[in-house]
Amino acid sequence: MPQVVNQPKRATSHWFILILLALAQFMVVLDISIVNVALPSIQRAFSLSNSNLQWLITAYTLAFGGFLLLGGRTADYFGRRITFLSGVSVFALASLATGLSQSGTMIIICRAIQGLAAAYMSPAALSIVLVTYREGHERNVALSVWGAVASGGAAVGVLFGGIITQYLSWRWNFFINVPVGLFVVIASLKVLHHHKSEAERKSLDLPGAISGTLGLMSLVYALTEAPTYGWTSLRILLCLIAAICLIIFFVLNEARSKAPLMPLRIFRIRNISGADGLMVFLSAGLFSVFFFTTLYLQNILHYTPIRTGLDFLVVPVCITIVAVNIPRLIKVIGHKPILVVAPLFVSGGLFWLSQIPVNGNFWANVAPGIMIMGLGMGGMFVSVTIAATSGVPHHEAGLASGLLNTAQQVGGAIGLAVLTGILASSSSSYIKSLKLHAAPNATQVAAATVHGFHDGYLVASTFGLAASLLAIFVIRIQKNKTDPSDKEITLVA
Repeated sequence: MPQVVNQPKRATSHWFILILLALAQFMVVLDISIVNVALPSIQRAFSLSNSNLQWLITAYTLAFGGFLLLGGRTADYFGRRITFLSGVSVFALASLATGLSQSGTMIIICRAIQGLAAAYMSPAALSIVLVTYREGHERNVALSVWGAVASGGAAVGVLFGGIITQYLSWRWNFFINVPVGLFVVIASLKVLHHHKSEAERKSLDLPGAISGTLGLMSLVYALTEAPTYGWTSLRILLCLIAAICLIIFFVLNEARSKAPLMPLRIFRIRNISGADGLMVFLSAGLFSVFFFTTLYLQNILHYTPIRTGLDFLVVPVCITIVAVNIPRLIKVIGHKPILVVAPLFVSGGLFWLSQIPVNGNFWANVAPGIMIMGLGMGGMFVSVTIAATSGVPHHEAGLASGLLNTAQQVGGAIGLAVLTGILASSSSSYIKSLKLHAAPNATQVAAATVHGFHDGYLVASTFGLAASLLAIFVIRIQKNKTDPSDKEITLVA
């Protein structure tokens, strides 16, 4: 009888926790894309070059991706609640500092601190979701909400960024995180239960964290700056050598460490390694969409920031339509078929965008591509999260969520660096092909930039094909396995 009385309260608490955690994740994803619409304004404010400008995004995503494993392990070892609350608090303070920045260097550093805080906040939030809902349809429904927030937040961020940039200032894109972060902290203190570590060891693998992060940073820096300095320049070669050495050290350290940051044994689970690899390829292509398309709409078509944001609304609409219905489909056919097909939609959308003209129109030339992508994203993010977290023990929930988020952010950072380099090289080659005897005029610069977009989008479209092949040959169809401890921890976050 007491169980019947308490059930509604438990369900209500669960869904409120999900809404709260989704709001925090929305803030993290939002900050990746909300800055996109403000890029031209920030560029003018601090006289930044295109190469330096992309570091406003890369600094955030690189710090985010580089420290996600450490953040996930911290949640497992020292408690999900305290890790989550600490991450939200630092994120809000870093957002305030970003909005108050007085130079290009300062804003890039503050963005990196935001990413560092998000690296603790995001895996802790997802691991709370994983232990709050039983594996199976219940968790799939929760993850569909999570996936919709994660994928839709990027597009909604473009709208918010447009409204705020046009009517207030680019600085308010960051100030807005302060009251939201304060609300999340206060609400979390009331509804999130304390979590005691289930791990035997609580020592963090700092050598692994430092070597892994520095290795990734060196790699992305080399990929970003290679078009400027040349692939054979001493600076780029040293960065590439450093990246290779650091990553090799990281792998060797993880194999020998008694408490590794990333236990290599976890990759024996094919679905985890396949899902993480799939996420790397997809993120590498998707991060370019909002960066390139925003520049195309504002700098080539001369749309205002708010019009750019409103136009991007078609993306979250398409994502939501798919995400709210996908759990029922997964229940019938499983997640593998969706992981095979959804990336093809993303590739199709990117291929469409590779045909955009200089004198284009949003609804004719851009909307069809990003709508097709939105349909693929809605199915892909939910399914890949299920594949990457199914069957994971609760004491490693932070690790699993950290790995998935790491794959997303590192793939996005590397993809954006590579595709930005392609954009720069392709645009430069186009100008050289004109054999001008004077500086190119505005029309020629626009044509060269769009030519660069074409090549960038076209290369990005191949990443979805690679993801689909990974799903075919690596992802396995498996029955849901319910952890025996589910009954005991259903109420514990």
